[in-house]
Amino acid sequence: MKIDFVSDVSCPWCAIGLHALELALERVAPEGIRATLHFQPFELNPAMPPEGEDIVAHLGRKYRITPEQIAASGEEIRVRGAALGFVFDMERRDRIHNTFDAHRLLHHAGLVSADAQRRLKHALLRAYFTEGQNPGARDVLWQAAAEAGLEASEVDAVLSSDRHAEAVREKELFYQQHGIHSVPAIILNDRHLISGGQPVEVFERALRQVAALEG
Repeated sequence: MKIDFVSDVSCPWCAIGLHALELALERVAPEGIRATLHFQPFELNPAMPPEGEDIVAHLGRKYRITPEQIAASGEEIRVRGAALGFVFDMERRDRIHNTFDAHRLLHHAGLVSADAQRRLKHALLRAYFTEGQNPGARDVLWQAAAEAGLEASEVDAVLSSDRHAEAVREKELFYQQHGIHSVPAIILNDRHLISGGQPVEVFERALRQVAALEG
């Protein structure tokens, strides 16, 4: 089964959705259901400047919510993540950042292998949500690439140029034109859409249903 996981590395519900999906895949694996994940780009804040923005100010303005509501949402996210084995450290994550270079590097990793791209995705999510680092900073991208086992010379070629910029923008536009305006958006075999950071059981049912439908 092919799974396109449309997401951003600064999206907490994308981290939750990914870990729930991966647990669901583990549960259905004994039934012979296998899948390859392809991570597709989506920028929550494409106009974000390199220096980023304070997270409370940004979320308050964007969603018209109070600091108290932001804190309550953050606690919900932390609890959901913990149940899936992922650590959200809300004390360390205090800014929103530009993620375009992260998507360029993820695109490169996808050309290397699906496994390399998946390792990089996890490294970037940990860097931002667990360690509070800037996923658009070159040193953070370098570290994540090293954790993913990417070739250093190729990483340097990507980060020292605008390589893959056009490809990333084309993919972003493709999904926007096909109605993807929020993430995570999980597309099974190019036809079946699951939206949001759903519970493990929701992904399990969908995987079984698609496998039954398409043999």
